[in-house]
Amino acid sequence: MRLARPRLAVRAAVLHRDRLLMVNAYPGQDSDLWCLPGGGVEPGQSLPENLMREVAEETGLIVSVGAPFLINEFHDPASGFHQVEIQFRAMPVAGDDISLADPMGVVNRFRWVTRAELASLRHKPDSLAAALWGDAAAHYDALETIVP
Repeated sequence: MRLARPRLAVRAAVLHRDRLLMVNAYPGQDSDLWCLPGGGVEPGQSLPENLMREVAEETGLIVSVGAPFLINEFHDPASGFHQVEIQFRAMPVAGDDISLADPMGVVNRFRWVTRAELASLRHKPDSLAAALWGDAAAHYDALETIVP
């Protein structure tokens, strides 16, 4: 097995009315694994620019990007896939007028969850709640095995 270079991705913790936006981008309705909206970084754009693009593509939302709060790594030992994710705080620009759409056909489900609801939802990264609602310092979440 040849190991590929790590893929760099950005994700947005979009908070609105004390709820966090989670998405499910796995094909069909088979997976119960949820994550923050976001995706791969394209060269020539800053991390926040990439994140604003990815969130708009997956949710239709325009967001303002705040500070990073978590750096996380995933890998799949079987395939050699390795992704480094930088998770940022974000706020919807539209205020209370929020409607979600998937213009690029990537996300099949959206959910706004409270911290308590997130605890019972299968999601990645594992340390999301502790990093997002914990102290203000950014966290580094060591390499964890990806879940199919």
